[in-house]
Order: sequence, then C-alpha cells, then structure tokens
Amino acid sequence: MSVQSIERAFALLRALAVGPVGVTELAERVELPKSTVARILAALENEGAVTQDDIGGEYRLGEGLLDIAGATQPGRNLVATARPHLIDLCDEAGEAAGVSVLDGRCVYYLDHVEAESDVQVRSWTGELAPLHAVPSGLVLLAHYDDKQLDAYLRGPVTASTPWTITDPDEIRKRLATIRSLGYAWVYEEFAEGINSVAAPIIEADGTVEAALHIHGPAYRFPNPERTHDLGNLVINAAASLAENLASE
Repeated sequence: MSVQSIERAFALLRALAVGPVGVTELAERVELPKSTVARILAALENEGAVTQDDIGGEYRLGEGLLDIAGATQPGRNLVATARPHLIDLCDEAGEAAGVSVLDGRCVYYLDHVEAESDVQVRSWTGELAPLHAVPSGLVLLAHYDDKQLDAYLRGPVTASTPWTITDPDEIRKRLATIRSLGYAWVYEEFAEGINSVAAPIIEADGTVEAALHIHGPAYRFPNPERTHDLGNLVINAAASLAENLASE
C-alpha cells in the first residue's frame, strides 16, 4: 500500500469518527472519487476497521480499531475488560448496553452489546454525543469541578431533540440530582424513541472519564417500576468494572 493510500484511509477513518455515513457523502467530505473511497472502505472492512450497516448502507468505525486502540495501553484495555460487564448488563436488563469515554465536549461510544429482541436499538459504537444530551455524558459532567462545568455551560449547548435540556440552571439542578443518585436517566433527549440510563466508572484515584449505560426503545424501556433498580444495576456494574481495571 502506498503512502498516499494510507493517508487516504486515515482521512476516511477520521471522517467516520463523527458518525455513520454513506459512500457518496463520505467521498464528498474527503474530496475523493467515489470509486476510490469504495475501494479503500472494502479493504478497511476486510480488516475490521469499518463495518457497513446493510448492503448499500452507511459505514461506521469497526471493532478492529478498538482492539488496536486498547493495545496502546497495556493492562488498560477498557473495551476488553468492560465486555463481560456489558453482556451481564444486557442479560439482566433485557436491553442493549454500552461503554463510552470522555472526548472533549462529547462522549465517544467504544463498545455495544445488543439485546436478544425482535426490536433492536442501533449501535452507537464509534460515534460522539454531546455530554449534556446523554446519560453517559451527564454522569461525567456531574463530576466536573465548578470551573470545568462553567466552561462547558458557556456553550455551545444545543438541543438534539425537542426534549433535550439546554438551560444551564436546569442542567446544574439535574447534575446535583445525579450526584445524589449515582446514575442518570435520559428520555429521548439525544435520539427520539430512545431512553437510556448510565453510571460513571470511578477509578481508584477518583478519576471519572468513562461510563456504562443501558438503552432501549422508549415504548418499552424503562418499566416505570424499575427505574431505580436499573440505575443501581448500572452503578454496580460500573463499580465492578472499576475494580477489575484497578487490578490489571
């Protein structure tokens, strides 16, 4: 493979880091011929670096990249260590579970385990979401100090759906509640029709830069009688994962 091909491949990967996209739009973003983009994507897909949702559908970053990323920090492969906890969460809640990390003003979704259900929630792996619009982000914001939180709330704090809370005072009140509960719920604030709950992964030194979450279709998730139990379920899974990470 030529240096030019490698540079083009990385350009495509960076473009996909923003979120899933089709070949035509991707070609426009990186300013390359569609045929060239399709050829490089095929090679990347063979290596697991990208994956296509359906035939002719959008491309997204693949799990092969996550394996490589984890290898850059021996003993700190969050994806590999978190995977058993995600499977357990998925089994116990009956919904999809995922892990994400702080990435600037967003969370970056590292991994996702699907629930066994006729109605699946799309995977957010490889995508970014604003901290204030998703529970994984809110539990991270809840651990910001005053200076960090002030900087975040200066914006932009935009709405992803009609239900996204963007008022700084309301967000501050919400974060106080999250600190008290230890978990956060979000109801259709990032994606319409999707509800989610998350808890922070608190490392031994008190650092909070990652979170676990469960999400599912709003019509069935959550059972109103289980909101607190599900919150505690994610808290316990996050605490167990933190212990595993500390022992590596």
